Order: sequence, then C-alpha cells, then structure tokens
Amino acid sequence: MQLGLIGLGKMGGNMAERLRVGGHQIIGFDFNAEAVQKLTASGNVGVSSLEDLAKKFTGRKAIWIMVPQGKPVDETIAKLEPLLNPGDILIDGGNSNYKDSQRHYKEVTAKGFQFVDVGTSGGVWGLKEGYSMMIGGDKEAVEYLRPIFETLAPSADKGWGHVGPAGAGHFVKMVHNGIEYGMMQAYAEGFTILEKKEELHLDLAQISEIWRHGSVVRSWLLDLTADALSKNPKLDGLEAYVADSGEGRWTVFEAIDLNVSAPIITESLIRRIRSREENNFTDRMLAIMRNAFGGHAVKKD
Repeated sequence: MQLGLIGLGKMGGNMAERLRVGGHQIIGFDFNAEAVQKLTASGNVGVSSLEDLAKKFTGRKAIWIMVPQGKPVDETIAKLEPLLNPGDILIDGGNSNYKDSQRHYKEVTAKGFQFVDVGTSGGVWGLKEGYSMMIGGDKEAVEYLRPIFETLAPSADKGWGHVGPAGAGHFVKMVHNGIEYGMMQAYAEGFTILEKKEELHLDLAQISEIWRHGSVVRSWLLDLTADALSKNPKLDGLEAYVADSGEGRWTVFEAIDLNVSAPIITESLIRRIRSREENNFTDRMLAIMRNAFGGHAVKKD
C-alpha cells in the first residue's frame, strides 16, 4: 500500500522504516533535505515538494501528517487540499488538540476528502516495539488504512483501535499523556525519597531492576527508568528542567470543563512548569511569609 508521509523527524523516520519493512511504499517529504535523502537511501521514495509527493501516487491518496500541532498542521492541510482527489485521506498522526481535529474533519469532508486523527504513542522505541494508535474518524477510511495500522502496531490485532468519531483519537491520546504525566511524577518522587535516605546507601539502579519483575509498579516506563539509572545513577550533567508538549495542559482543562477531579495529573503539570523557574519567586514568597509570622530564618544568596 502507498502512504504519503510528511515530517521525517525521528518518529516519522522510524515509522517509515517500519512500514517499508512491512512491505508498504512510503513517499516522504520534509523540509530537511538530509532527512529526505536518508529516507530514499533506506529504500523508500523521498520527494522535494508536496506536489511531487501527490504525483507519485498511482491510486487513492493516503497522506500521514507528522508535524507540530496547531498552525503547521493547518498550513500543511491547506497546501495539500488542491492536490487531492475526492475520497483521498488526510491523517494527522501528531499531537494535535482534538478540537482542531474535529474542525479539520468538518473542513476536509466538506470538500469531498476524508480525515482521520491518530493519537500515536511509542516515541523513539516504536520502530522496534511498534506504536500504540488511538484512531478517530469514519469507519470506511479507518478500514481502508487497516494494513498501515496493523504494520505500525506491536501486532496486527494489538495496540491499535478505532475509538470513535473525528477527534476521538486525539482526545484519547490527550488523556493518555495526562496519565503519563502522573506516572512519571510518582516514579520521580519515589526515587527521590529513596535517594535522600543516605544512611541506607540505597542503589537506585538495583531497586529499579527489582521492581521491574513481579512488582505491581512494573511498567515500560519503569523499564526505561531502570535503563537510564544504570547508565547515569546520579543523573550527573542533567538540568532540572522538564518541558511539556501540551497534552497534559489540555487534559487538565478538560477535567475542569467536565467537573472531574484530577489532582494528580494537575499537580504533575504544575511541577513541570515549576521546574523551569530559576530562583523560584513562589518559594521566596513562602520563605518571607514564614519569617514574618514565625521569625524563621531566611536564606539569602
């Protein structure tokens, strides 16, 4: 099956390779010429423009978009629409807001095309392990793309599914990432408590390996944590700065809109934001208040 792929970064490149091995022809475009050359060298078809990408198809076009959410997706869809035929499918496999995907679906289908939103999880390990895919859109388009999903998934019948109408795929992925925030925060806090108990001389790498087998807290995330600790047990050279790509924020906003209490996900998001503040003003305010009412000492630079 032919698949157009726009965006050949680490994840997009790995997806292209997994699909190539699975027998599909990938027609790939990226503004990074080196990424296009790498795709061609691997046995796929690299092109230098969206127009060239569209011309390479011999039948119904299915084009997977892997670009940053928001304006880049809007602009990519706008550039592709003049190159499409009725029934062609646009797939947004990035981390778009589900409301944007619902809007794209309405706009695209009104012009005779089809739109599928795919919440994609697996990161840089997807090439080896396969990708988890949460899919929204019309049933016919999803079924047409089944060979693609079966190849990208961990196995043909596991790790992917059509979860609902347009926007549902990205909504489910949004909540997935919110849960991920909470899991990561819990692991980080637990390992920090272990690290601070200095008199016991605990080996965090060893403990993470113990927990990986038989423990109720075992997970793939713990597997990755154990591997990282084995390579850098003291986390030397790392800055305490944690980014967020948007999904955690959107999950918190949805929880508020739906009157759902989600304190763990919310606090994990707040902690990420706080990690970016140097000489944290909030903590300095707390210190000065404690000094004001209780005479507690204030540390100064």
